[in-house]
Amino acid sequence: MSNKHLFLPSGFPRAPLGLGIGRYVCQLQRITLKFCKSHGTSKGMRGFIEHDLVQYAKESPGVVVYVKPRRHRHPVVVAEYLNGGRQWMSVANYSRDDIIKWMELLRTQIHNSSALRLRKMWHTDFPSIQGPWTPFIFKDPKLNLAQFPNKELGAAIKYHPTATEQLIELLKAQQLADDNRTDDSVDVQDAEQIQRA
Repeated sequence: MSNKHLFLPSGFPRAPLGLGIGRYVCQLQRITLKFCKSHGTSKGMRGFIEHDLVQYAKESPGVVVYVKPRRHRHPVVVAEYLNGGRQWMSVANYSRDDIIKWMELLRTQIHNSSALRLRKMWHTDFPSIQGPWTPFIFKDPKLNLAQFPNKELGAAIKYHPTATEQLIELLKAQQLADDNRTDDSVDVQDAEQIQRA
């Protein structure tokens, strides 16, 4: 007998196909609700099917919902995702509210990510020959010999003015020029009135 089921599957973090490129794509493809019509452990599942299943199907039109009654068996929810992943979950003795919450979780998650052991926290299909980037790659080599604290190296970085700041300065200069023109025209008018008098 194999003990393969005791170990978590391993893999790399990856974005699901089509998600985030233009629009949201629900990754849940189909969901199967298996329950018993008379067994006591299926009471919550029967309540969900009677009261909430139609609304759930309306809210998620891209998900195919199957309802499969089975005699004298515990209720089960099986979710299948676009990447081929499949999540099986026993919901015996769950209340109707619990099943609503679990169905929403199955609909919104990418796949059974909690059951995936990550080999590394990052992965690339095209690894760099030069190695991974670090914050120290393009630093000045004189930092290796500097004695800290250093006033010159610790000074604040002086950035160039932003485009908004440049526009504000141009506006102020234009307003000053307009004010000077109006002052000159007022002085000319005053001089003409003095000459007439």
